[in-house]
Amino acid sequence: MKQLLLVLLLISLSFQARSQERKRAREYGIRIGVLPTGPLNAITDVAGVRVGHTTLIQGEAVRTGVTAIVPHPGNVFQQKVPAAVYVGNGFGKLAGSTQVQELGVLETPIVLTNTLGVGTALNAVVDYVLRQPGNEKVQSVNALVGETNDGGLNDIRGRHVTAAHVLAAIEQAQAGPVAEGNVGAGTGTVCFGFKGGIGTASRVVPAALGGYTVGVLVQTNFGGVLQINGAPVGQALKQFYLSQHLPDPADGSCMIVVATDAPLEARNLERLAKRAMMGLAKTGGIAANGSGDYVVAFSTHAGGFVPYAPTAATQTTTMLTNEAVSPLFLAVIEATEEAIINSMFRAETMQGKQRIEALPLDKVLKILKQHHAR
Repeated sequence: MKQLLLVLLLISLSFQARSQERKRAREYGIRIGVLPTGPLNAITDVAGVRVGHTTLIQGEAVRTGVTAIVPHPGNVFQQKVPAAVYVGNGFGKLAGSTQVQELGVLETPIVLTNTLGVGTALNAVVDYVLRQPGNEKVQSVNALVGETNDGGLNDIRGRHVTAAHVLAAIEQAQAGPVAEGNVGAGTGTVCFGFKGGIGTASRVVPAALGGYTVGVLVQTNFGGVLQINGAPVGQALKQFYLSQHLPDPADGSCMIVVATDAPLEARNLERLAKRAMMGLAKTGGIAANGSGDYVVAFSTHAGGFVPYAPTAATQTTTMLTNEAVSPLFLAVIEATEEAIINSMFRAETMQGKQRIEALPLDKVLKILKQHHAR
């Protein structure tokens, strides 16, 4: 009987924890934009895309991690995907970006971590690629690794991220729902003076315009004057850039990863990436001097894959016309905006080197109601 009561108590506590868990913005009735979301409202709504996290919370001051985005289930080095990079503000360390810009392809998983973990992550991604079956003769790997600086909460100088942590994030990557908030590379981040983290969202364009999906994943660690669905939340909470309450919360960084199944080449992927920064701006982000704001965009359209060892000198593929890309622009703006908000809604208060409070959802929801934003 005691054992049964204990089991029932644990079930009850588990249910209570789930019921009290912070929810995503849409679950509170917040509808950002006009386009519908994918089934998961996540970057994994783009078929084949997988996401994995390694979260490090140790002792009083280790608050960091790794997030990996894998473009498709096959050997990404052997079947590269069209890709582009756009730099909103270049105060950051996006390793591998120049080759993506030059050749217009991505040949490894994308890994996000903290600023001083980039070198470790770079080596780990190279190790991962070299040991993949079929890559035995490969002698050059362009690993793509991005970062934000989580030194406010995390003992960043301790360089606690190891190659094993990076490999675990890649190897555990999966389709389906994506964990958000204080996970992976978002474990120690701060956004608009509140706890930031990992966030994701997606949009689907009308079937008559192709029915394509655009998915976004963000690592939020930046500042400005927070707006949610157009409502001046930061001002109402009296916590915003250049206010008397925070000396300089705008520096940080934001990594934005965009995936789509639309048949886009590198040039139009870069145009898509540029629009993601508009989504960041709609949340009140200002891309401050010390903020590294980068967008990586790629297409999973199978007809656009670029083989490592082509059998012919030419390649034929299908591409959207310039005029047909505009619906995707709207999709990426909306998905980026919602992904950033989701990162904050799902993040919880964290104590590390200092204490960073989570966005106070009870107050926020009242503000949104006052401004007819939910």
